Amino acid sequence: MNKTKKALTKRFKITSTGKILRRASGQNHYRAKKTGEARRKGRKWLAISKSETKRIKRYLQV
Repeated sequence: MNKTKKALTKRFKITSTGKILRRASGQNHYRAKKTGEARRKGRKWLAISKSETKRIKRYLQV
């Protein structure tokens, strides 16, 4: 049995239905030039694609 990738447990959330969520990219710096709408959208968790879900679940041992 492989170990869980600990870095991935910190970056992703799993919903009760099995979807995997990630944070929006581009939110660390250069935010002053972005519109308020873009900054607010960046706070949300986003679902990842099915093909990536399969791979991430394998690493997370779900």
